[in-house]
Amino acid sequence: MKPTVREYTNDEKLMEDVKRLKDEGIDNKDIYILSHDDDRTDRIAKNVNANTIGLSEQDVKNVISNLFSKQGDELRTKLQEIGFSEQEAEEYEEDLDEGKVLLIVTNPAKAETLL
Repeated sequence: MKPTVREYTNDEKLMEDVKRLKDEGIDNKDIYILSHDDDRTDRIAKNVNANTIGLSEQDVKNVISNLFSKQGDELRTKLQEIGFSEQEAEEYEEDLDEGKVLLIVTNPAKAETLL
């Protein structure tokens, strides 16, 4: 199943929604944060005890390829690795270019009713 995603421009609202998801039983392992700025991604994820799309979610070949990729290419690859199509990854990466942050939940059956 494809992950559920929601876009945010307000970090506080995103963090409130992550707390609500956890309160409703969504496991930490199913919650991911992604932005164009690695520091922002890490800061938000740390504040809400959520995940970032890292080594364990990616194919080794893609991890090595990302070392030499532009930021946009790396983000699109991460989005594809977590379950989005190439077209969806491109669209979400454009949103990230605009400064948005993505909340991605890999347990869509439960998250869709909450977001």
